[in-house]
Amino acid sequence: MANYKLKINGETFQVDVEDDTPLLWVLRDHLGLVGTKFSCGIAQCGSCTVHVNGEATYSCTLPVSSIGSSEVTTIEGLSKNGDHPVQKAWEEIDVAQCGYCQAGQIMNAAAFLKKNPKPTLEEIENAMNRNLCRCGTYHKIREAVALAAKMK
Repeated sequence: MANYKLKINGETFQVDVEDDTPLLWVLRDHLGLVGTKFSCGIAQCGSCTVHVNGEATYSCTLPVSSIGSSEVTTIEGLSKNGDHPVQKAWEEIDVAQCGYCQAGQIMNAAAFLKKNPKPTLEEIENAMNRNLCRCGTYHKIREAVALAAKMK
């Protein structure tokens, strides 16, 4: 076991875990940040998306040993009051059905819009393509990302 000092959501945490422990399990099991979801475990669905230095990153296969001094943001740290433009758009469009993929979808959308604040619908579709939704709410996801871009 090794001791890691992690910067998560603007705070510093220390954890004592194995080098190959995925960041997802550090967040959920060691820090109680359970907004980031486990689904596939093979970096294919996007439910576990967090930001690492502002980049949308799958946390289910990312070893904690690779984090170093990087800044990690989870859905809990995206905004204090759920008032990030993407979160507000998600609520206005009523995107969620079962809701399981939503944290990962929102984190991916927020990172995308930070890089591309005025995307086309095609760019939104391509960016959001990396996250799966079991309920098939892709049209609402696309609509909410477009609305969030207008809110900024």
